[in-house]
Amino acid sequence: MEKVPMTRAGATALESELKHLKSVERPAIIKAIAEAREHGDLSENAEYHSAREKQSFIEGRIKELEGIISLAEVIDPTKLSGSIKFGATVTVVDEDTDEEKTWQIVGEYEADIEKGLLNIKSPIARSLIGKDEGDSVEVRTPGGQKSYEVLKVSYL
Repeated sequence: MEKVPMTRAGATALESELKHLKSVERPAIIKAIAEAREHGDLSENAEYHSAREKQSFIEGRIKELEGIISLAEVIDPTKLSGSIKFGATVTVVDEDTDEEKTWQIVGEYEADIEKGLLNIKSPIARSLIGKDEGDSVEVRTPGGQKSYEVLKVSYL
């Protein structure tokens, strides 16, 4: 299987979610199913069916997280330098609007564009990889063609 690159923060967040699902959510849903069973006829018991559906979701998510974590390759960006690569925090300016944006290039399971965490598989990240400060980058995005200039590259 292919390793999944991830920052320490991303790995910690996934491990935390897994621990929460196993220690809080799973026991709570088992209790809810037991209580729903006590109400009698299961064929028409909406609480029971709802709880079983939620249990199925929780168990699926636990398996998914365990798989991701087992394949995780935790990379420490502070030990990296040079041109843009995984873990880099990149500040760019949109050459059309002069709007500055800062993103950290992270693994796909920890990406959250609202928090400035850019998926390494995204068109923007792929076009930034290998570039240096001062370089111009052309990106074909779902919203159309964009031009960015790389202002700063750091590894925090």
